[in-house]
Amino acid sequence: MGADGATMDKRVPRDFETLRATILDRRASLPKRIAQIAAYALDNPDDIAFGTAASIAASAGVQPSTLIRFAQQLGFDGFTSLQQVFRERLRERNSSYDERLAALRAKAEEGAGHRAIFDGFVAAASTSLSDISRALNDAHFEEAIALLAKAETIYVLAKRRSYPVASYIAYALGKLKIRNQLVESAAGLNAEMIGFATPRDAVIAISFSPYAPATIEETRAIAEQGVPIVAITDSSFSPLAQFAKVWFEVSEADFGGFRSISATMALAMALTVAVGEKRREAGRRRKG
Repeated sequence: MGADGATMDKRVPRDFETLRATILDRRASLPKRIAQIAAYALDNPDDIAFGTAASIAASAGVQPSTLIRFAQQLGFDGFTSLQQVFRERLRERNSSYDERLAALRAKAEEGAGHRAIFDGFVAAASTSLSDISRALNDAHFEEAIALLAKAETIYVLAKRRSYPVASYIAYALGKLKIRNQLVESAAGLNAEMIGFATPRDAVIAISFSPYAPATIEETRAIAEQGVPIVAITDSSFSPLAQFAKVWFEVSEADFGGFRSISATMALAMALTVAVGEKRREAGRRRKG
């Protein structure tokens, strides 16, 4: 029995990814204040993990009682039970790569040697690709292509785990002879680089929880310049979503704590090639 006298439901989220998916699934029906703390929780999971009810409520701009109602809305008997999910996520995220590799070795020893590791990553990639294939909104996809195709310059913003995707986009755009700017500078000139962007340009911004602060700040700055943004992220509560004209939610599966970028890369490749094709079509019409 929970503290409020209710029996705990077996479907109560027991890990962060399930919890996140549950919140996103219910976001449209959440009362205003509970939706506010839900957004704060997904954007600031570390604060939820170790903050006090009073400090979290103050930061989120709600009353402490809202935290309890938020937890109970998700089936928990109280805020402390919900907080345990956030703490477990932090422990998993902070596990060292050596620990993750040790876990993979154990899986390999239990199964078919190192082939089991390969199969695990293939399974994670397949899950990610299957999920995005089902979830992709065709209208949003076409809107993003049209927005990027008419841009004079496409700026690409990403850091950390998302950076390989941004690097590929810039490479492919260059091969397609589409003017682009990957925002990176060893000299620390990122602000100056994005300062050249105008509303005639466009941005592809990529970031996933725990969102890279530099990507968020650069996206905010370029949005304030009136530059339209296409965002690739993992939640409607993502900081990137609020700045974007079009955004895509991508949920990546993981194996042994190593998260795939297969779905993100597939979306990036499709966007890039489709933009190149749309620009070629426009060029043929002008010549015709």
